[in-house]
Parts: sequence; structure tokens; C-alpha cells
Amino acid sequence: MSSSPSTRTPYNLTAPLSERSFDVPPFAASCVEHAGEAWGAAFDHPFVHALAEGSLDADRFRFYQMQDARYLEAFSDAAAHVSTRCPNPGDKLWFIDAARLALEVEGELHAGYGEALGYDADDIRRLELTPNNRAYQNHMVAAATQGALVEGTAALTPCPWLYVELGQRLEREMAAIPDDHPYADWLEMYRDPSFNTYMQNLLERLQRFAEAVDADARERARTAFATSVRYEFLFWDQAWEQQAWPV
Repeated sequence: MSSSPSTRTPYNLTAPLSERSFDVPPFAASCVEHAGEAWGAAFDHPFVHALAEGSLDADRFRFYQMQDARYLEAFSDAAAHVSTRCPNPGDKLWFIDAARLALEVEGELHAGYGEALGYDADDIRRLELTPNNRAYQNHMVAAATQGALVEGTAALTPCPWLYVELGQRLEREMAAIPDDHPYADWLEMYRDPSFNTYMQNLLERLQRFAEAVDADARERARTAFATSVRYEFLFWDQAWEQQAWPV
């Protein structure tokens, strides 16, 4: 595979944050521990390093953006399914809003880059999902519809958490993003402090849902979380390799 670059950026993206901007409850911490080396690997893919230093070629970024737009539709679907499993109206509303945000907030970013990179909503609708993207979507939706509430929530959690933490690790390493950085808008988005509130709310719910179930359900949720972390790495990889179906 060509997933190991010959050089790395000067940014140490694998070093954990000395302090997070949101609390990590015990069950969420146990999920990260269960993910093992996959958690750190998701910050260290060559796609991430090239994105950070601005050397990522436009074709790879375009490939990523278009596949990500379709992924976010599935994330929205899964969040909406999780909302139907919530007995508490406040939790229902939160996941409904999370489903909306996945389409609206990130959709705005995709629209801007779509204009710059030469694709539109019709191109995204016609897009063939890569094997990695389709598998990740199927995993999330299955956990949301067939697993316990905590399992569906755990499957959703790595996506926003890894992106927010990547933004914070980049902020630690890069400080100010140069005005001429080709992916400045993307990098700035995940530094937005509002994502800290989002993560605080999500992890608090994950903790409550974990406390309401037995040990077996909590273990399945940890496995769903770890699987999503692995798929996050594979999502970078499918864009880096511009993955296609082999047959």
C-alpha cells in the first residue's frame, strides 16, 4: 500500500492533547482505550499530514469532499434513527438537531469547495460510494437501528470527536493558519469552539446511555465505537488512494 509517506510534516499530530476543551466521562474514555492504536492512527494518516501542510493535491481533496458529502447524509440518517430510540424528549431533540447540523453546517463547507473544485449537488447524487465509505455507512446505520441506544450513539461518536480533536491538535501545532493555505476554511471549521459544546453534550449522553444498560451492551458499544474509529482511518485512506471497486 502507499499509505506510508516517505516524509512527515513537522506537526506532531499523534501526541495526545494535554488538556481537552470538553470533559470526557468514564465510559467515553473506556471507548478510546478499547479502540487502542486505531485512535492514534486516525490522526497520523498521510492524507491528514498533507492536508495540514497544504500539500494535498486537489484531486484527492475533491475525492474526499464528494465522498464525505454522501457520508454525512448517512450520519444524518443514523442520528435521526437514534433520536427515535430516545425515551427522553430532550435527547430526541438533540439528535434531531445533530442530524440537521450534519447536513446544514458541513453542507455549507462542501458547497464552497464544490464551486472551487468543480462539482455540484447533482455530481454528489450520482457519485458511486467507495467500498470503505459504503461499509462505514452500513455500520453506523445498523448500529443505530439494530443495536441498543448506547451502541448506536457510540458508533456515531468517533466522527465528530476525531475531527474536533484533530482541529485542536492542529491548533496546538500550527497556531495561526496562513492566509494562503489552500484548505484554510476546512482547518478553521474544526477549531470552532461551538464544537466543544457539541462534544460535551454528545459524550454526556453516551455516558447516561451506558449507565442504563448491562455490561454486555456496554461492551458491544465499545466495539461499535472502535469499529467507527477504524473506519475513520479507512475514510482517509480511500481518499488518499482514490479507492475504486476492484471488479
